Amino acid sequence: MIIILKDSATPEQVDHVIERVESLGLQAHLSRGTYRTVIGVIGDEEKLQAAPLMAIPGVAQVMPVLPPYKLASRQAHPQPTVVDVSGVKIGGGHLALIAGPCAIESAERMDGIARAVKAAGANLLRGGAFKPRTSPYSFQGMGEDGLKILREAGDKYGLPVVTEVMDPRRIEMVVEYADMIQLGARNMQNFVLLTEVGATNKPVLLKRGMSATIKDLLMSAEYILSEGNPNVVLCERGVKGFDTETRNLYDVSAVPVCHGLSHLPIVVDPSHATGRPDLIVPCALAGVAAGADGVHVEVHDQPEEALSDGAQALLPDQYTELVGQIRRLADLLGKQISPSGGLAEV
Repeated sequence: MIIILKDSATPEQVDHVIERVESLGLQAHLSRGTYRTVIGVIGDEEKLQAAPLMAIPGVAQVMPVLPPYKLASRQAHPQPTVVDVSGVKIGGGHLALIAGPCAIESAERMDGIARAVKAAGANLLRGGAFKPRTSPYSFQGMGEDGLKILREAGDKYGLPVVTEVMDPRRIEMVVEYADMIQLGARNMQNFVLLTEVGATNKPVLLKRGMSATIKDLLMSAEYILSEGNPNVVLCERGVKGFDTETRNLYDVSAVPVCHGLSHLPIVVDPSHATGRPDLIVPCALAGVAAGADGVHVEVHDQPEEALSDGAQALLPDQYTELVGQIRRLADLLGKQISPSGGLAEV
């Protein structure tokens, strides 16, 4: 921590700042420059979190040396984290190919889509049993019946499953069925939910909020990590923009920025980012080229009949073509796609 003093700070005020720092069990190093007087604080910065140093007369600015997301930062963990989702590795050169419908609609439909994405090369199956919808009159998901359908399809085709949890009261239920818990954009800053999910040992897919900065995203990850769960995968899914040509603004630069700031893996979701099937393929490839550790894509065999977000889903044949392109790009970049467990019944 560095404390910058005002030009008008009196010797008494400077001494008071030093006394305050030392009263917290930290060391204070005074440095008087030509234009600035600063105090370097040596020790555990956590002790300063509750100390309002800016309230002390003579203090102009307080600058932390370490980022507030200490556990998520590169400084705390220089090597990239590899998250293992029931045998499928994400990060450290391993790519996740997450695919499936936005919402679980029926056992027959889930079975057909799971068979198709497995044949295409996906290694994780996704599907929503609880759907946070803008309108209370829209399809809200099948609940536990949907979780059972997703689990059965995942087991049948050897695919670990990813599904969203929205309510702390449903965590125990979701953990029973899922291999990875998804926290959606609307819940990225639901701190009670983050804390409760952090208390589980399940891998977490944390989506960036629609108006969240990268720092906001990493601070949300910090909540999960601070509760003892190290298995967090970030997800760039687009943020609010002013242009109406796409559903959201696809911030592909978030991928290398997050890798520079954090050791956590990050995947991209071009389905939610663009809302347009014709843009999913190029944006997915752009994400992988930028260093993404995986691609999250919605796939549906009859998008016009989908109960949720059919307009942003790829058809199985389109997804198969995309996976082929991702594989070729992964070879160029020296990355590998972890095979999912089990045998595909295709």
